[in-house]
Amino acid sequence: MPEVKSIFREVLPKQGQLSMEDVPTMVLCKPKLLPLKSVTLEKLEKMQMEAQEAVKQQELAMKEQLQ
Repeated sequence: MPEVKSIFREVLPKQGQLSMEDVPTMVLCKPKLLPLKSVTLEKLEKMQMEAQEAVKQQELAMKEQLQ
């Protein structure tokens, strides 16, 4: 495989100090509180409960009409 020459040269200072600081540190952030149930799931459960109640009321009304 042929060696690829880069157009950039590495330049090091002739005077002074050359230092490099690359120390990975952990960054702590606030914990994010997630709801146990999403808003959409709560709405769906509420709609389902209302539908079940409506069905029960209809069944009771039908039983009363038959008696």
